[in-house]
Amino acid sequence: MNRPLAEELMDYISACFAGVWIQSHENSEATIEIGRLCRDQDWDFSTWDVCNGVLVGGTSPLDNESGSDPLAAIKAFEAASDREKPSLLILKNFHRFLGNMEIVQTLAEQILSGKHSRNFYIVLSPKTEIPIELEKLIVVLDHSLPDRDQLAEIARGICDEDELSTGEEFERVLDAASGLTRLESENAFALSLIRDGQIAAPTVQALKSQTLKKSGLLAMHESPTGFENLGGMEAVKEFCKKILGSSSKRVRPKGILLLGVPGVGKSAFAKALGKEVGRPTLVMDVGRLMGGLVGQTEENVRRALEVVDKMEPAILFIDELEKALSGSGGGGRSDSGVSTRMLGAVLTWLADHESDIFTIATSNANMPTREIEFRQLFCICQDIRQTCAFATSSPYRKSAESYWVQPRWNLFVVYGMERAKHERVSK
Repeated sequence: MNRPLAEELMDYISACFAGVWIQSHENSEATIEIGRLCRDQDWDFSTWDVCNGVLVGGTSPLDNESGSDPLAAIKAFEAASDREKPSLLILKNFHRFLGNMEIVQTLAEQILSGKHSRNFYIVLSPKTEIPIELEKLIVVLDHSLPDRDQLAEIARGICDEDELSTGEEFERVLDAASGLTRLESENAFALSLIRDGQIAAPTVQALKSQTLKKSGLLAMHESPTGFENLGGMEAVKEFCKKILGSSSKRVRPKGILLLGVPGVGKSAFAKALGKEVGRPTLVMDVGRLMGGLVGQTEENVRRALEVVDKMEPAILFIDELEKALSGSGGGGRSDSGVSTRMLGAVLTWLADHESDIFTIATSNANMPTREIEFRQLFCICQDIRQTCAFATSSPYRKSAESYWVQPRWNLFVVYGMERAKHERVSK
């Protein structure tokens, strides 16, 4: 469980960590929390940003000389600070100025002397980009997004009791708002009040989908129908509906891999599942993640997975996985190892992520080249003949059954065109 930002910061200030980097998308909220901590502990604090210069206590200008100059601001704070008690300088979006070597060197010297002068420098930034000269001098903290209790408090603060849903509907509202900042959630609730007359999950979820459009790396699919128009694969349907409908927090399902020849309904199943269980379906097109610059593809993968985590609870759909990562089997000879690194990032996320994301990956009859790595993540049902249509002559049968005990995944195989077609038309 994440500790509040104020508690974390108090520990580091008390231990005389003079350089602190706080990753936050809510500079104003983080500043309010830090200011409240300073007032409670009787510490001095000032803020700096390029528009307002240095503000003592976040309100009163320090002088007319420092202004928007970051170098002058650091020097002015050092000269005006009180050595009798801790003094904090909050530098907003300061990562934009750390390409200047003079600023980096000045900040490094001030951090080193801060242990004795009791001056502390806090960088607020939406991402962590620390110059190598400062890496050993700065500790990194996260300003967490609001949890469910905080989201509920925000919702109750902007509406009357009769405009607030209750029970399971309110839980769906909180699910839809999960991953939003405090300002985003307040805006989403206000928009829902205008459109629906109360706070409703669909409107909040629609605004949350803006995150996907801003990233440009993912798309959202809204299926008009569920399983009623999709025949066959009854065991897979039952399995997915059961585990996604479970209220148990002890075991959270990771996802499934659907393996089969083209045209048997793998993609249709993945898209219909979102409608059936009431979750948005996020479509990851690996082609969108490819970048033209060195390292850009890997960065896009990390950004896409971060966006996916923020969209919880949701379904992530990765189609034709073996084509998307086809270069991973060439030892890096075909694409300088880009596909291999993409595959590694995806596998690591699948194994380690704690967000409520259910992943469906599909593959045609040819397994991905590095299938042994997938088998370390996928669980095979012990009696696959009862689980899905599976040809006795399938080359994957023997190897698949030997990996059924793996704990993280379930692999449902839809194999054989004739049997699959028969299942699709039989209700």
